[in-house]
Amino acid sequence: MTVSMTLSEKLTVLAGAAKYDVSCSSSGSSRKNTGGTGNAGPAGICHSWTEDGRCVSLLKVLLSNECVYDCAYCVNRSSNDVPRSHFTPEEMAELTMQFYKRNYIEGLFLSSAVHRTPDYTMEMMLRTITLLRREHRFSGYIHAKVIPGASLELASRLGALADRVSVNIELPSEESLRFLAPQKSKHSVLAPMSHLSESIREAAASGKGSSRSLLFAPAGQSTQLIVGATGESDFRILRLSEGLYRRYSLKRVYYSAYVPVSDDRRLPALAAPPLLREHRLYQADWLLRFYGFHPEELLDEANPQLDAAVDPKVAWALRNLHLFPLEVNTAPYEMLLRVPGIGVTSAKRILTARKVRRLEEEHLRRLGVVLKRGRFFLLCNGRALAQPVGDPVRLRNLLCDRTKERAALRNEMRRRQLLLFSPAEMPV
Repeated sequence: MTVSMTLSEKLTVLAGAAKYDVSCSSSGSSRKNTGGTGNAGPAGICHSWTEDGRCVSLLKVLLSNECVYDCAYCVNRSSNDVPRSHFTPEEMAELTMQFYKRNYIEGLFLSSAVHRTPDYTMEMMLRTITLLRREHRFSGYIHAKVIPGASLELASRLGALADRVSVNIELPSEESLRFLAPQKSKHSVLAPMSHLSESIREAAASGKGSSRSLLFAPAGQSTQLIVGATGESDFRILRLSEGLYRRYSLKRVYYSAYVPVSDDRRLPALAAPPLLREHRLYQADWLLRFYGFHPEELLDEANPQLDAAVDPKVAWALRNLHLFPLEVNTAPYEMLLRVPGIGVTSAKRILTARKVRRLEEEHLRRLGVVLKRGRFFLLCNGRALAQPVGDPVRLRNLLCDRTKERAALRNEMRRRQLLLFSPAEMPV
């Protein structure tokens, strides 16, 4: 139910309701300060990160949690008995400026439940951001959510003001949407995603060969997938992500382990959020984006789930031992990237270093190669860096770092939405 609240109480409710949206980042924008307040350029963003890599330099908040939708997985679903509130655009703009001036934040991550209608919600978000940009002359970073179902014209106006935009796809299939979120549709998500992608491309093309370009969502767009609320496999999720990257040029697909926040018989009974699965999907996503892998190389219909005990690159290498060991002094860049323990930076360093000398094991350590994993897959001048392990099962056991994974999982379990202020410091 909606009750009268102070500004501090509203923020407690609406910042808490925003913590389940993980598609939050503050990088990649080219928006410059033109005489106003703040700067969204790379040097103007002061990053602060949690242990699991999430950015907390932004004021992350919902404009409203008063939702007309009843999505089974969402804490803000209309049938949930939770405190309800909303900010006016004027309150949200003033709050952002007060936080910025006190050096609590460097920007704003603004989302909202569907208050009244998608178009009405977007209009309120647009008014908020317009006040920030034009009245307060705020040039800092703004990441804004596009509400599925809102008009494409409103999405265009939002993209012209925000640095990054995102449309959350939430569930990995149309069947899951119909089952858990029947008021949403695949079209309501993909139509604005496609429209924004085309607008971003047109804006980028307008600036080629010129110092003057149309500024439209310069940090691109992203989306979020909930993991574990429905039965889709990791293979299906990764194929969807690859398609989204290819078709819509997304900057990021964020994966969010399903947190039971609603009592609904359609939802799985989980003892804990599948945080290790989320972690493995992020690792696999990294391989798709930067290492030249395809989902079909990591998984298939017969083996549709990522291995919880080893990272996806190690799992791929164990299935392809016939390609190893690899001579580090002659291997092509594309194959170096597929060696466990070698990343993009260390692979480039190897290419540069071997132009001037033959590389030995001690050189690889200095170049940043993680030999704890890489030694089983590399040769230096024809010499193996580890005793051959013929049995893939035994090698897999050697490469399992269970202590590290348990520690990572404990850290994930401790994650919380960080408080940006104490009640006594709340600006009024």
